[in-house]
Amino acid sequence: MGEETKDKVTHHIIADRTMIRTAKVVSGILTPFSIPFLAFLVLFLFSYLRIMPLAYKLIVLGIVYCFTILMPTITIFLFSKINGFALQDLSDRKKRYVPFILTITSYIFCLLMMHRLNIPWYMTGIILAALIMQLISVVVNLKWKLSEHMAGMGGIVGGLLSFSSLFGYNPVWWLCIFILIAGALGSARIILKHHTLGEVLFGFAVGFVCTMLVLHPVISNSLFRIFLF
Repeated sequence: MGEETKDKVTHHIIADRTMIRTAKVVSGILTPFSIPFLAFLVLFLFSYLRIMPLAYKLIVLGIVYCFTILMPTITIFLFSKINGFALQDLSDRKKRYVPFILTITSYIFCLLMMHRLNIPWYMTGIILAALIMQLISVVVNLKWKLSEHMAGMGGIVGGLLSFSSLFGYNPVWWLCIFILIAGALGSARIILKHHTLGEVLFGFAVGFVCTMLVLHPVISNSLFRIFLF
């Protein structure tokens, strides 16, 4: 009986370690920085935008990669090294302001660059929605903490619905895939104890709403008319 109990305990420990490793992998792959780049990649590969010239697509992807992944990663890494923080310490609500500011600055430069190159609004809108998410996160972070990972996933789901209305395609399969991915990512953040269920759900809701307001043709046009008149 003692050996059987010991085997069960060992099995549970191994299962827990496997679950934590899997959660770290999922959380590490689907970082908030990677979401805008992933959105553009999906747009260029699976929508009618795939007919655009390869050189144009590479230029846009290069700009998005530099300003939403490379620059924030480098500047946050340098900030943590200069101040003696481990990257894990930046999950602390009180230490997240400078990384937020660095990321917001990079996103603003990305928007300016895309505007200078006359990139269509439905592409710059992806970056604008992500920027608004970051600004909301800064404000919320004053008193609470939401999940930026899940805000990004909520943004993708909102983007799929918005672009389906804009480009006239059926988004059901894509929605199923990314809702499952969002569930896996949210579970990973909770398993790693980086966020509570409320922070995960609220993050997803913020990303979804921001993207719908910015990108959905009916909602964005309605808001424009309301503010215009």
